[in-house]
Amino acid sequence: MKKKILITGGAGFIGSHVVRRFVKNYPEYLVVNADKLTYAGNLENITDIESSVNYRFEKIDIVNKQAVLDLFEKYNFDGVIHLAAESHVDRSITGPDEFVFTNIIGTVNLLNAARLHWKDNPEGKLFYHISTDEVYGSLGKEGFFTEETSYDPRSPYSASKASSDHLVRAWHHTFGLPVVISNCSNNYGPNQFPEKLIPLAINNIKNSKPIPVYGKGENIRDWLFVEDHAIAIDMIFHRGKVGDTYNIGGNNEWKNIDLIRLLCSIMDKKLNREPGTSEELITYVKDRPGHDMRYAIDSSKLQNELGWSPIPEFSAGLEKTVDWYLSNTRWLERILSGEYEKYYDMMYSGR
Repeated sequence: MKKKILITGGAGFIGSHVVRRFVKNYPEYLVVNADKLTYAGNLENITDIESSVNYRFEKIDIVNKQAVLDLFEKYNFDGVIHLAAESHVDRSITGPDEFVFTNIIGTVNLLNAARLHWKDNPEGKLFYHISTDEVYGSLGKEGFFTEETSYDPRSPYSASKASSDHLVRAWHHTFGLPVVISNCSNNYGPNQFPEKLIPLAINNIKNSKPIPVYGKGENIRDWLFVEDHAIAIDMIFHRGKVGDTYNIGGNNEWKNIDLIRLLCSIMDKKLNREPGTSEELITYVKDRPGHDMRYAIDSSKLQNELGWSPIPEFSAGLEKTVDWYLSNTRWLERILSGEYEKYYDMMYSGR
């Protein structure tokens, strides 16, 4: 194989799309997917490529330092695309410790393993750390996050990701580790765990259940289609400047309540319901602590330097997402029942 690439968190939502893209587009690469298979890691997300000759799966916890070292020893990686993270803000409020362990300690373990294995020959190696726009804090009505925006995390989740970003840069400046970082806006698309806003709303609308909306639904997010994100990751990994940071946004700001109303309209059409039927399911709930008001990313650096651009119409990406969930009800049922957790044992036990 030309290169051996480690993708952490490759059974998760974003990670599975990145794994699929690399396995299919780069048959000369050996792509190793390392995932702990927590509630958000689902090997059924990538059944279409699991038999590919250039793909391997390794079940490990990146918090386990020795397991990470053993993995590097086994494969001698040329590159790391680090997506493994605890990522749900609500969970970070009720249980922040796991976020500290995975997002900070796990990242340090990977950085140290890469440094150890690449110290004699760093040429052509790369540690690519994927992060979030939430490290920047909250915006007012105007302005955008840029790569120079000061960090101001407001939740245990964003604070743990901000910490890992700083550590990646420190390993670059102190030890000369070749790194690159990207910070993305809110992702949506197929295979997203249904605790997140869009798949949660799709499932609830389908089953005529209340759609919970925090506060008055005035919070604004910049939405990025997950396949566009995977393309950006591909470009940055192959052509990004070592030591640089790239912001990835969808140029697509929506108030939560307006997004939900658009989703209700799409679902009414798909389910042959009277227009306005699904909007009656909207239920306002108490806002969560430290809820950032607005995120918006300026991704002009990525667009100008590497030629990337996001999907032009949010409604097109949202409709594609709705179609996927309505066509993959079995996937969703297995997620909600917990049956998906048995897939690893079925496929990999005894190997």
